[in-house]
Amino acid sequence: MMKKLLFTVLFIFLGMTYSIAQSDIKLGIHGGAPLGDADDISSFELGGDIAYIFDPIGILEVGPLIGFSQFFGEDGYDDLQFIPVAASGRVSLPQLFFVGVDLGYAFGLDDNVDGGFYYRPQIGYNFFKFAILVSYSGITDDNYTLSSLNLGVELKL
Repeated sequence: MMKKLLFTVLFIFLGMTYSIAQSDIKLGIHGGAPLGDADDISSFELGGDIAYIFDPIGILEVGPLIGFSQFFGEDGYDDLQFIPVAASGRVSLPQLFFVGVDLGYAFGLDDNVDGGFYYRPQIGYNFFKFAILVSYSGITDDNYTLSSLNLGVELKL
């Protein structure tokens, strides 16, 4: 059931990406230090995402995002993997800086974790088609909050 849902979301996302040629596709990768509940069971977080972004007004970018995130287990704990599906938004600031947030749901890929609310506030700096960013990501369920402080890079296609 989860695999069918994941493939359906991915198919819709890719279809939107190819149907509108006046958009930007952003590919990102980030790594970070686990915080909170994740710090007790994980040594490192690594993730990547792809976003279809459009610019409805000069300083605002919005669009869908899908990604992959893995918390690497330590002290006998297994790795935890998630597929975040989110709405992404950014506001451009002076001097090529931006602030943004991704909000959605992270689907758990492991038997012992279902998933939860996904959020990722961020701040970054644009270098033409390349950006660096700092973000705080979190996945919250009734029983836990897995979070990390991240450093990432992004490429606009």
